[in-house]
Amino acid sequence: MSDTARAEALLAELPDSVRPNGRGRLKVFLGAAPGVGKTYAMLQAAQAQLRHGVKLRAGIVETHGRAETEALLAGLPQQPPKRLEYRGLPLFELDLDGLLAARPQLALVDELAHSNVPGSRHAKRWQDVQELLAAGIDVFTTVNVQHLESLNDQVRDITGVHVRETVPDWVLQEAHEILLIDLPPRELLERLRDGKVYVPEQARAAIDAFFTQTNLTALRELAMQTAAARVDADLNRRYRQQGQDAPSLQGRLLVGVDGDDQAERLVRHASRVAERRHLPWSLVHVDVGRPLGEPSRARLQAAQQLAERLGGEVVRLRGGEVARTLIEHARERRASVLLVGISRPRWQRRWLGSRGVAERLLARGRGLEISVLDNGDNPLPARHFGLHQATRRDYLLAVIASVIATALAWGVSHLLALPNISLVFLAAVLLVAVRSSLGPALVCAGLAFLAYNFLFIPPRLTLFIQRQEDLLTLLFFLLMAGLTGNLAARQRRQLESLRQTQQETTALLDLSRKLTAATDRRAVLAAAIQQFELASDLESCLMSRGKDGVWKVEAGVHRLLAEQERAAADWAWQHGQPAGLGTGTLPVGRWWWCPLAGEDGPLALLGMSPKDGDPLPPERRRLIGALCQPLVQALERAQLAEDLEAARLKGETESLRSALLASVSHDLRTPLTAMRGSIDSLLALGESIPEADRRELLEGTRNEAERLDRYIQNLLDMTRLGHGGLKLSRDWVAPADIVASALQRLRPVLAPLRVETELPAELPLLYVHAALIEQALVNVLENAARFSPPGGRLRLAVTVGRDELRFSVSDQGPGIPEEERSRIFDMFYTAKRGDRGGQGTGLGLAICQGMVGAHGGRVTVDEGLDGRGATLMLHLPLQEQPAAEEET
Repeated sequence: MSDTARAEALLAELPDSVRPNGRGRLKVFLGAAPGVGKTYAMLQAAQAQLRHGVKLRAGIVETHGRAETEALLAGLPQQPPKRLEYRGLPLFELDLDGLLAARPQLALVDELAHSNVPGSRHAKRWQDVQELLAAGIDVFTTVNVQHLESLNDQVRDITGVHVRETVPDWVLQEAHEILLIDLPPRELLERLRDGKVYVPEQARAAIDAFFTQTNLTALRELAMQTAAARVDADLNRRYRQQGQDAPSLQGRLLVGVDGDDQAERLVRHASRVAERRHLPWSLVHVDVGRPLGEPSRARLQAAQQLAERLGGEVVRLRGGEVARTLIEHARERRASVLLVGISRPRWQRRWLGSRGVAERLLARGRGLEISVLDNGDNPLPARHFGLHQATRRDYLLAVIASVIATALAWGVSHLLALPNISLVFLAAVLLVAVRSSLGPALVCAGLAFLAYNFLFIPPRLTLFIQRQEDLLTLLFFLLMAGLTGNLAARQRRQLESLRQTQQETTALLDLSRKLTAATDRRAVLAAAIQQFELASDLESCLMSRGKDGVWKVEAGVHRLLAEQERAAADWAWQHGQPAGLGTGTLPVGRWWWCPLAGEDGPLALLGMSPKDGDPLPPERRRLIGALCQPLVQALERAQLAEDLEAARLKGETESLRSALLASVSHDLRTPLTAMRGSIDSLLALGESIPEADRRELLEGTRNEAERLDRYIQNLLDMTRLGHGGLKLSRDWVAPADIVASALQRLRPVLAPLRVETELPAELPLLYVHAALIEQALVNVLENAARFSPPGGRLRLAVTVGRDELRFSVSDQGPGIPEEERSRIFDMFYTAKRGDRGGQGTGLGLAICQGMVGAHGGRVTVDEGLDGRGATLMLHLPLQEQPAAEEET
């Protein structure tokens, strides 16, 4: 036994406070019929819980006017019911939102199988209970055995009453505890006669119609069987807690269904067998390419929906033969039990003695347990050879083809021998079979047989056959026509089936291809909605909900949603389950909502709205579900990419902050230390310091203060550049003025160097923010001065190009290696060798590039003077020069 199964069994026994999923526990009071005391027992248990200090609330309790039941209800905190109107009548239902807001430890919800008033959030009360359990609230509830979905057919056979309010069996299977409330039929009948169940008029009608001694005994047996099955399930869980497998837990049950009348009966029987034997089970339908009529298709869809409600898996297979396909699938899934219904009588088996599906399964299913469910007392009508499956147009085609073949055969009868004329009719039969189905092909073969006999076999114009060989020719013709027609029709059905499969596969491949090319969330959603919009009968949209609860349509149609549809979308998003049209949750509206959920919660919400307003059939929903799988993976991939990018940016930010702190702490401390030393010297020695030395100390202090000011200015400028706070106040300025001001600011820094300036006599004006360009030029000059050798040359030149003006600063320093020239403008990057030598904050050139780039310019790097050092050039665009003012 696996450790996982044992762990799940142990977790089921943990208290709610330590259970990992936080889900509430369900206790079901099960009875055989109304009046056995389920509600009374539930209220007794609730009173005991209240005495133990459990915070509980009675959500809805139906006392039916019974005094002893109402007495137990007194003293229990109650949640007022919700008032709804239906067809002008006020009705009261469970206030689900009120209970969720109150969040009691225990809620009492009577009559689990009750159908809610249209307009409620859920169609059934058991769905309300599931939402309470999901919120971590324990629930006490009641239900009668005749309301179990899998027993619906048996209850109808026993009582003659078709129970419409049902509960899926899996709801009871997930219950933490089931308590059987039993009362002998004689005592229950006495309670009925005494008016303790219904009022006297209703009691008499109930005794005559439903509450008979025989019915109550049979229902009591069903209730006991259900409780016994629960005991088996508990025993099985105990085995798992001990790390052992229960002896009966093995294999899987498969139930094969077709679109016939016994499909739902088969499903219910399979659910009961699987529950008793603790087997997972699947509904399997084999599509052999034969088209189903509308009634058969509706019955098949109803059976598939029933299987999903009862907790089974729905599988659709395609194959040429039902029995072989079922056996192959059973072996693939390691199934041990295969359940089918009795084969419907067909004309082929009656006339030719062929075997049905059940017989072929029994003959071939070695190693499998084959169970065949009979049809009870209702014999299945024979399925004829498919005349109902073809349209009138197909049979009209058969008649027209027969007439044309007859005319063509008559025209060539004088050229061809008699046996060859039959080939014309065979061609017509093949054509009809390929264009329609088997029924019209057989009709065409019959008409061709009569025409061939009547017109071409002597004696002509009679149906009498004179020669024996002609009789054999006709019989062989009819046989070949039937065989070829059947073969062609089968090939056509298989072709249609393959075409449908190809369409589904193509849709998956197209979507996968589009999603593979999508790199972010917006592209993924756009590719998905483009694929969904290929269905012309559907409107689709993909939405997401923000933290404030507001829905945002990210792709697809933008429609204002009604309040009910918005509530369905909210519920689907919160609970990760489909809601809306065609579901049991808020079905009023035109939209079906399917959450696209990943491991960490919902990623998006898919909405589908059929233009005809009808709910989507199960096959269509399963196809959409298959398309949603790669979509969820693509959304998770996009989310992961966004998270990785955010983590990368966060890492880079941390790295930049660390570099900033490290650089700034050093570069700010150096001038502060020098300034403090000079000031301390002046304070300590005072007038004893010679005038020249005192002046040198003061000038040094001023220079370090200016250096500190430039560092701080660089930091402020970089902050403004990074946050878009740098505003340009442009004006016309002469380049010579910018050069003169920059050189004046750096006069102490440039004093040890031989500075050369090359300024043409006539230069165009620049339309720039003068202070920013001056600061950029100062940063470049300071960078060059820092790494120039003492007494080295530094040249500042201004040149004019076709549409730009260039400031060039050249030095004789160590230079900048080729591989680092593209990185020196990065923030906090300082070359280990070269023009920045690992000193400074690494912000000067980054700020320079930002300031020049804000004006539409650029900064480039080239070789320095005499093959040494580097040259940094500021390229600034030239604007159309202003008109010269005339002298007055």
